[in-house]
Amino acid sequence: MLPSESQPLFTVPGFRAAGVACGLKKTGALDLALIAADAPCAAAGVFTTNRVKAAPVLYDQEMLARNAGGIRAVVINSGGANACTGPQGLEDARRTARLAAAQLACAPDAVLVMSTGVIGQPLKMDRIEAGIRQAAAALAPDGWEAAAQAIMTTDTRRKLHVQRTALGGQPLVHLGIAKGAGMIHPNMATMLSLIATNAVISPPTLQRALRAAVEDTFNAITVDGDTSTNDTLLALANGTGPRVSDGDDTYAAFLQALRETCFALSVAIAEDGEGATKLISILVRGAADKASARRVAKAIAHSPLVKTAIYGQDANWGRILAAAGYSGVPLEPERLSLWLGRGRHRPGWARQKAGADLTPEIDGAGAEPLQVHLVREGRPYDVDEARAAEILAAHEVAITLDLGLGEAWDVVWTCDLTHDYVTINGRYRT
Repeated sequence: MLPSESQPLFTVPGFRAAGVACGLKKTGALDLALIAADAPCAAAGVFTTNRVKAAPVLYDQEMLARNAGGIRAVVINSGGANACTGPQGLEDARRTARLAAAQLACAPDAVLVMSTGVIGQPLKMDRIEAGIRQAAAALAPDGWEAAAQAIMTTDTRRKLHVQRTALGGQPLVHLGIAKGAGMIHPNMATMLSLIATNAVISPPTLQRALRAAVEDTFNAITVDGDTSTNDTLLALANGTGPRVSDGDDTYAAFLQALRETCFALSVAIAEDGEGATKLISILVRGAADKASARRVAKAIAHSPLVKTAIYGQDANWGRILAAAGYSGVPLEPERLSLWLGRGRHRPGWARQKAGADLTPEIDGAGAEPLQVHLVREGRPYDVDEARAAEILAAHEVAITLDLGLGEAWDVVWTCDLTHDYVTINGRYRT
């Protein structure tokens, strides 16, 4: 279902958003976002698995345990992670919620918070207080683009996605914003993301759907293998649209739309990795089980040698096999087959037919898909350097590795590793 010409693209009935500049960033760019619901929302969240958790993560986990059926707003600041800031950091997270609650006339435990930026520096609360007042005054149904801009750090572009479908004859909307470009290896979230929907859904059912949706989306991306202290993905449902019930067709339709939203946002993060020039999708098939396929795919995705070879447009396929070999998954080298392709792999749930997941295929990125079969049964097969060079010149590169051991498969999305990644991260605090 598409919006009408008079309807702004990025809107969700019953939600308002704003993004403002309050001086947290030295550049003067937008740095604080506020998202508010007109009525209490069901809420769910997934968070970093890092044992070093930022104050906003600890605060949000506490609030969701206490009030998952009554969330009204989320405050997101860039320009400071509020991580490793001790008791003062947790108090600053609570104070941020209290300040927003005062502006919105709701209870403090109805406000969640997220932060991103440099670790170890206390928040400038005087600026956050001024920013919350400014953002509350600027709230608008079409303020999502400014909100997405305000949560960026090293991102080169805003990350938004709206998914409009119908459920039971009523419009179902999922709208998501995200930020993330480095320190991306989510393990149950991404750097920061918020998804708003108009569905009528209980907090436990929303939590179940969110965990299912991230497994093959946010959990299947990596930029550099580093899991952030602040990883948070929140979902809010304000109950103004169609009803979703656990265990029936409405749940399946809701989950599919949520997966599509999560997939669009997570792949946008991988594509916008710090200094990245290419989006790389890695399909490992022929595995004994999905866990093994993902482990091999992640090993390839984390390999600096693989990532730099693709950046340099060098079809050095030996690096891919080497990464698979040290993944820890038992392999038989004489069974391995490897393809390099132009385009991207999509997850199986996006290609369902008759209720069965299909092995992902390559989607052409503005061009016909092109593949070269580099390795067959563990040996060089069709190493056509000219075709390989044509593939590697594309923005989207697809690696397919068949282990020859079973029927299971999985896909991971990552990016190349460039000179700019070192420059950005070598000077991140300065």
